[in-house]
Parts: sequence; structure tokens; C-alpha cells
Amino acid sequence: MARIVLLARHGHHEEVGRVLSGRSNISLDRRGQAEAQELARLVASRGVTRIVTSPRARTRETAAAVAAALDLPVTADAALDEVDFGAFTGRSFAALDAEADWQRWNAERGTARCPGGETMGEAVARAVGFVAGCGEGVTLGVSHCDVIRGVVAHYLGLPLTRIFSLGCDPGSVTTLALEGEGAMVVALNERFR
Repeated sequence: MARIVLLARHGHHEEVGRVLSGRSNISLDRRGQAEAQELARLVASRGVTRIVTSPRARTRETAAAVAAALDLPVTADAALDEVDFGAFTGRSFAALDAEADWQRWNAERGTARCPGGETMGEAVARAVGFVAGCGEGVTLGVSHCDVIRGVVAHYLGLPLTRIFSLGCDPGSVTTLALEGEGAMVVALNERFR
């Protein structure tokens, strides 16, 4: 039997694109709730056998919409959690853009540590560990933009500084087919519409 992992980004919330929400527990807004329903329609025919989510409210709410449509339970796994952005959390991108620590972190994504947080490499390692450990069937993992892009970069052999070239919209799904120790990226940033 095949081992397929669908990595879905949570739906939209009021801070998307303006504030680095990080590990806050912000909920989906109305648009995000609609995106969660669209995600459920998108994956309905994919044979999902298991749904796992990051512990954040926005991912749990997205996973719950899919679970209700597919009549499946949801479990949470910290391996899919958002990057721990430490002192950057809750700050506007406009304010962060003027800070040297933020600029360095973005330029050195693989090794730079967020003040009081983790490196991108640490976040990706835990998420790749989750993906690699998925058994047979189709697992839907609901996570976060940078985590998903980092996993894709890992399997494509790209440095983490290249994640900005990978799309990952709210409510999108990226499909990986696991093969031995590796994975094939089957689809990236797929949306219902």
C-alpha cells in the first residue's frame, strides 16, 4: 500500500500577512473557516485514513472541518507545530523588517536562531521526522506555512534560504508520496478553486 502525506496549511486568520502569529492561538476568521471547508472538499476523494494537526487553534479548527466531512478523528502532534519564533512572535512584519536579528534569521534560515526560539532547521527536522514516520495509507497533516515549505525544501534538497520560492497559501495542500527514506513532491500549494 502507498504512503501518502498531504500537508495542509491552516485557513486564513486576521493576522495573515501582517503579523508573525507564531505559536499564538489565534483562531480562523470567516475566510479561514470557508477555506477549511474547501480543503475538506479538496481532499474528500483522496482516501485520507488519518488526520493529525499542530496543537495551534487555527490548525485544530482547520483539521476539525476536514474531520467532520470525512468522519475521522483528529490527533495533535507537536512535530507539526509552528516554528518557535520566540521574541519575534506577535510582532508586525513591518516592524520586524527594520531589525537586524530578523534580517539575519531570514538570510540564514538553516542555522540562525530566533531570539528565545528555535532554528528553522530544528523545526524542519521535527516535521520531517513526523512525515518519515507516517505509515501506510493517506495521512493529512495540518500545519503551518514555513514548516510545510521547509519539509518540501528538505525532500527537494533545497537550502532553507530557498523556501520563499515555494508557494503555501492558507487552506492549500501539498502532496508527498513517500518512497523509502525519501519522498516525491506530487503537488504543491493546491487549492480547491
